Amino acid sequence: MRALQGRFETAVALATEAGALAMQMRAATTAALKGPQDWVTEADSAVERFLSERLAAAFPADGFQGEEGGVARGGSLRWVADPIDGTANYMRDGRRFCVSLACLEDRTPLIGVIVAPALGETYVARHGGGAMLNGTPIHVAETMALDRAVIEVGWSRRRPNQDFLALCEKLMAQGAILRLGGSGALGLAEVAAGRTDAYVELHINLWDVAAALALLAEAGAAVSPFLEGNGPTSGNPILACAPGVAGALSTLTGYAAR
Repeated sequence: MRALQGRFETAVALATEAGALAMQMRAATTAALKGPQDWVTEADSAVERFLSERLAAAFPADGFQGEEGGVARGGSLRWVADPIDGTANYMRDGRRFCVSLACLEDRTPLIGVIVAPALGETYVARHGGGAMLNGTPIHVAETMALDRAVIEVGWSRRRPNQDFLALCEKLMAQGAILRLGGSGALGLAEVAAGRTDAYVELHINLWDVAAALALLAEAGAAVSPFLEGNGPTSGNPILACAPGVAGALSTLTGYAAR
């Protein structure tokens, strides 16, 4: 447990520094497209390099996987980083972006840290230690019906637009209010904090969800089995929600959240 606590403290410190670095670089950074609406900036690469190098120095036996560099090294414990999630917001001077850093053991999330520097918010979770936002414990909402639910729907270019629109129509037909915020990590974190009642996306990658999975587990959310199958390497759909709407959303989406 002492080793986990040390990694947790290091993760919080490094993610906070990484968030400050992202803010520092924003005015001068350049951007390029990897695919439709899939941006990468100089800051993405710089922040990921910072996290990779600092974690390698602190825990040389640990593995590391980042969005921009892929799997850089292996280990029994693996760090997973999204250096800037919500890059489209970041490059347009928006506030809704974050640094996401997680530590996994095999397919079990042990640590999750999400720092949203422009919002002044830090989400943290440690396996068995609860989840917090800016030092205050968080828990999922108690919503019991979809006609009272606020749901964020993530868009993925890896699935046809008609599938995304069909999902939105199903949710709206049940009376839910929909949001699209441009950061999967923050969207999932807000479910853990009870700010929204669900987040669903037809395809999402590990670096987008790894830290949030720790938060969601500790905050009492119902979550579909993202880490099963090829999820860690190729991505999966995800549904994360308040337990009171898990049954209805599982039936509606086809993704069983428990």
